[in-house]
Amino acid sequence: MNSLVTQMIVAERYGLRLSVKELAELTKLTEGTVRNQISAQTFPIPTYNEGGKRWAAYQDVAAYLDQMSEQARAA
Repeated sequence: MNSLVTQMIVAERYGLRLSVKELAELTKLTEGTVRNQISAQTFPIPTYNEGGKRWAAYQDVAAYLDQMSEQARAA
């Protein structure tokens, strides 16, 4: 379960939704890699189209970050 703190941090830094460019910055991937993974349906964060652009909700990004943190602790 994602924490409200993580959600607040993501929303503060990026706003309520993140563009592909911002997702690339956050995940340390290139924009092309993010787009390729989205197309292949292998990108770990859910995205959606709106206004001809691809977005991810800040809650989904926060959940992904929390999941990665949990996996790191477990390793």
